Amino acid sequence: MSVNTSPTLSTSPSTTRSLSPAPTLSPPTFFILPDLVSHCPFSLTYHPNGDAIASDSLQWLLSFVPHFTPRKVAAMHGLQAGELTAYCYNNCSPERLRVVSDFMNYLFHLDNISDGMMAKDTKGLSDWVMNAFEWPDEFHPLKGQSEGVEEISAARLARDYWSRCVRDARPDVQARFKSSMQMFFEAVQRQAEDRGQNVVPDLESYIDVRRDTSGCKPVFDLIEYSLDLELPEKVVEHSVIKALNQGANDLVTWSNDIFSYNVEQARGDTHNMICIFMAHEDLTLQEAVDRVGALCKQTIDAFVENQARVPSWGPDIDRDVQLYVNGLQEWIVGSLHWSFMTRRYFGDDGTTVKKTRFVSLLPREDLGKQA
Repeated sequence: MSVNTSPTLSTSPSTTRSLSPAPTLSPPTFFILPDLVSHCPFSLTYHPNGDAIASDSLQWLLSFVPHFTPRKVAAMHGLQAGELTAYCYNNCSPERLRVVSDFMNYLFHLDNISDGMMAKDTKGLSDWVMNAFEWPDEFHPLKGQSEGVEEISAARLARDYWSRCVRDARPDVQARFKSSMQMFFEAVQRQAEDRGQNVVPDLESYIDVRRDTSGCKPVFDLIEYSLDLELPEKVVEHSVIKALNQGANDLVTWSNDIFSYNVEQARGDTHNMICIFMAHEDLTLQEAVDRVGALCKQTIDAFVENQARVPSWGPDIDRDVQLYVNGLQEWIVGSLHWSFMTRRYFGDDGTTVKKTRFVSLLPREDLGKQA
């Protein structure tokens, strides 16, 4: 059975360049987004209890971080992580939606606190959090720590969430989730090492790491939890299911690189596929954006083709597989639309940017003045 994998990631420029000396150009002041929303053929659905659960979930997170500044609290409100959850898990019970929403808020919190960390600091964070996943019922000090040590808030949040998730999550789903989180932290540590050495990785290396730093793998594991599924290993490891999973991951991740580029360039963050293309292929900003956009569209097309290639394992398994694949589909369409609703990428201009696709570049931030 043939499988449509991710697009071929050519390293050759897509445009022919003149051999004549290029005129000196002013730095770009804007770029145009690819129209990924129109290219996506899936319908958008929202959980009927989404708003109330999103509000409760955010308050849960904030209750663990009383030290947050007003600016950070406002950023968490503008993030709308619970609303993203309601788009992507729109067919589950309210109780399970709440658990998944708590993890979504927590995952963004982890992303925020790990940004700028040195590799040794991300390793310490990983040890704390993974320890909480191993001991969901009560705190156990890490190896070498005294009994009186105080658990960090990131670990307390993880334990509170996970203690509720394991009550209903099937054993294989729990194991896959913990494995995905371990891969997430290993990739975050590798990213921190590159950042510390001012390394801009090549495209293949970047994609390999980005598939784990995106956090898509654990949230895709939670599709099974949200719908009370436990896919057999033979299904999880099947080439078509793996291609669908990776395709959804790539679309969510690569489109996020486009949507988040403006705020990332403003703070000097180069861990972005657009930066990779500009650095290694000497593309302009718009050419790099267009290249990533084309890859995103090819990935959506491949996902649709692979949906038609899903084999049969019998009525019961087929039902669960269809629910899981639908969950991946909801992530594709939900994340695309949510990216213009959250204030994380376009501030208050998301609706306008979604319509015009015009993005004015932000000035570089003075890092010394950030609160």
